[in-house]
Amino acid sequence: MRNICWYLFLCACIVTGCNKMLDEKVVSSVTDDFYNTTSGFQSAVNGGYAGLRAFYSTERGMTVSVFGTDTYTNGSDGDFKFTNQYTSQLDARYAHLREIWNAFYQAINTCNIVVDRADLIPDLDSTVKRRGMAEARFCRANYHFLLLQMFGAVPLRLTENKEIVSEAHRDPVADIYAAILADLQYAAQTLPVTQSEWGRATKPAAEHLMARVYLTRATSAAKGATDYDSAATYATRVISQYGLQLLPDVSQVWAQGKENNMETVFAVQFTTDALYNYPDNNACRFFLMQYDVLRGMKRDIANGTPWKRFCPTKFLLDTLFAERLHDTRYEKLFTSVWYANDNKDNLKIGDTSVFMPGYSVTEEEIKSKKYQLVPPRNYTERLYPSLNKFADALRPDNQASGVRPFIAFRLAEDYLIAAEALMYKGEKGAAVDYLNTLRMRAARVGANEAETAAHREAMKISEAQLNIDFILDERGRELVGEQQQWFDLVRTNKLLERVRLHNPQAGPNIEPKHMLRPIPQDQIDRTSNEFPQNPEY
Repeated sequence: MRNICWYLFLCACIVTGCNKMLDEKVVSSVTDDFYNTTSGFQSAVNGGYAGLRAFYSTERGMTVSVFGTDTYTNGSDGDFKFTNQYTSQLDARYAHLREIWNAFYQAINTCNIVVDRADLIPDLDSTVKRRGMAEARFCRANYHFLLLQMFGAVPLRLTENKEIVSEAHRDPVADIYAAILADLQYAAQTLPVTQSEWGRATKPAAEHLMARVYLTRATSAAKGATDYDSAATYATRVISQYGLQLLPDVSQVWAQGKENNMETVFAVQFTTDALYNYPDNNACRFFLMQYDVLRGMKRDIANGTPWKRFCPTKFLLDTLFAERLHDTRYEKLFTSVWYANDNKDNLKIGDTSVFMPGYSVTEEEIKSKKYQLVPPRNYTERLYPSLNKFADALRPDNQASGVRPFIAFRLAEDYLIAAEALMYKGEKGAAVDYLNTLRMRAARVGANEAETAAHREAMKISEAQLNIDFILDERGRELVGEQQQWFDLVRTNKLLERVRLHNPQAGPNIEPKHMLRPIPQDQIDRTSNEFPQNPEY
């Protein structure tokens, strides 16, 4: 059994994010002692990143973070609509939760191997050792934080598991937060501002995550008196001290091939190498409507594979993105025009096939067009404007997954964190300044300087407009689809309220118990002692 455990650990090391950024040697056969060597230490450091690819940009990670919120409901396809609808199928047998739980704890154990064995390797360079430990502790903190947000009290694992263990306990939430922050403090103090291999943890990445953790703890039962101060401090440090910048054009943040830009704080890496046999970036599929059955259209790589999993709510399109004269985010982040790519149905290649104007039109206008004109009243679970942040035109074929890096932390969120923390500290003027800076970035560029200035001025808000709902709205506009929304609504105790108001498919069934996810049943079953389930599951 121990050999099997080590084989599984080896798998965790092998499948780490190692494309162009992480240069890792694959070891075909190792023993336990391998991880007491310098090369084994580095393999374990790299292996600590593996669990990130089980969550970010995968169907499981996106389903539990995008679905069932005020901004996204279910499209026509997929086996996990119950996650959005909060029906009785959302229970301890839910496969996505089991897979995330197991992948994270496997990755946590890999991180613990790095931390526990670092001082036992006599010829390990001290700088390499400290940096490797810092990377492992950054990853460990992120795994524990995601688990804590989803499940509440979970087992806190800070040492290597060297033997079969059948007993497990749910540790106090306050202790888990303390351990997460201790890991991140070490990482922030140890890691460099930049790394030669993109995708490794850095000082600003650790501080960004600290800001997010403090902001989340501030509304929890474990809240500290200075949590908002700390959240504001670390968010503003990331904004001002490391040379990061908001890109002038918000659409360029997610431009394919340019993910390593001045706004990216930390990105999860993917690879095409089949040897690593781990989930690929599938985000390009989930938000697409069913374009390939429409007039003049066929499925192709450029337009993507339309799995139609996530459908935008009316609230997202008609309220959060209602203002489109000055704010360009809707037109830049959503595809609402589709061009014919097949010579059929009396359309030529390049002709407009579908146009979703985003406003009401008459039936006479609809009938008068050669193309399909779709106003908001005609949106369905198959036909809707499609978020294009994650589009991947470089996949080798229509069946292949993508390997784009996924931007997990970006500078825009630091502006939002700073604004929220400062608002709760009573510093509304400073909070508004951060929001306005972010909002003005999204302002339309006019035909001349005067027009541009007018658009930018129109994007500004006043202190009177500032409250938590406005900040949540702004997070919804800026971070749409980026695996934040469910966590944001839970963190602010707004999940039930906003889902009931804005998600008709979810609202009738959502209950207070859904502020947490159910503990996977297999974790309960394999524990020799009593391992309590979350209430009402």
